Amino acid sequence: MSDEVWTIKAALDWCRGYLERKGDENPRLSAEWLLCETCRMRRVELYVNFERPLSADERATLRDWVVRRGAGEPLQYITGEVAFRHIGVKVRPGVLIPRPETEVLVSEALALLPAPERRCAVDSTITQAEFEELQAEAAEKAASAAVGKSEQRLGAAFYLDGNEVSNAAADADAQPMVERANVAGPRVADGDEPGPKHDVASDVLYVADICTGSGCIACSIAYENPRTRVLACDIAPEAIALAKENVAALGLDKRVAVLQGDLGAPVGGRFMGKLSLVVSNPPYIPTNVLEGLSAEVTQHEPSLALDGGADGLDLYRPLAEWALRALAPGGGFAVELHETRLDAAADIARGLGYVDVRIVNDLTDRPRVLAAHKPR
Repeated sequence: MSDEVWTIKAALDWCRGYLERKGDENPRLSAEWLLCETCRMRRVELYVNFERPLSADERATLRDWVVRRGAGEPLQYITGEVAFRHIGVKVRPGVLIPRPETEVLVSEALALLPAPERRCAVDSTITQAEFEELQAEAAEKAASAAVGKSEQRLGAAFYLDGNEVSNAAADADAQPMVERANVAGPRVADGDEPGPKHDVASDVLYVADICTGSGCIACSIAYENPRTRVLACDIAPEAIALAKENVAALGLDKRVAVLQGDLGAPVGGRFMGKLSLVVSNPPYIPTNVLEGLSAEVTQHEPSLALDGGADGLDLYRPLAEWALRALAPGGGFAVELHETRLDAAADIARGLGYVDVRIVNDLTDRPRVLAAHKPR
């Protein structure tokens, strides 16, 4: 692309041709995606503004992005953002890219929560004012930790039965887990406002999102159900940093705490037996299947967030056991898994004592989500 005037149509044609020569599986779609993000337009707007010239900055951005795409980098990493249900989340290399299948997981997780007219699994005396005070305290502690104790990582603090919980990874009651977990400018949907919709002081639902990655699940649950307080856990520093950014950008930092540690370990003893929901998108792709995925996935997304071991259930097994202990009676468990492993996972869940175990298909009609309850 030279410095002559480039219209949207000329840029679209050039990008499509370049990506086609580089072997892009869908060069037109990639070109449209990159041009839409460059020009801040919707797809339909591109086609009614073919003669609009690109600015010098837009041309420079598009050149860089198209070269990166031609080298096989995922579109989401290039543009740095992806839409997820009713929100948008930042994404970047080192953290798993949110996918449409996980939107189905969120739907099933939300459906497992008690309806507003039903009594919650957890009684709470939390008020919004307390959360604001706790958030200020957590921020002060985080600042101090960054100076003198860089290994201490603090998220938003919670009260449970009068006890403050800011980073349960240091809790003496934290449960040891397998040492692996998911490493996976947000945009709020038009007409929606971020943050709490009302005071839910006497009717709080505690949720643990294990292997939170970008935080897309935790943020969606908190955004769509104002009664929830979500403990978003991950072992990877890259995921923790990104999840915190997404939580803050969506105005949810008073209702989502991002905690670093292995699987459910950061939740600690104070919440054990008191959660209304445990939800997770853990690494679940069987190793031999992972080896056959496209280079776009295997060369760019973190294997720690993808590889589920020989049968894809290496993390699911300890996670299901921990969730059963962590849930309150009647609490819900929802997990995304590989399409070939749902039946085996359901058998494991029933063997552990879960009830109402069911398998839910994704948008392509493939088995994708296991949902269950802890017995009452």
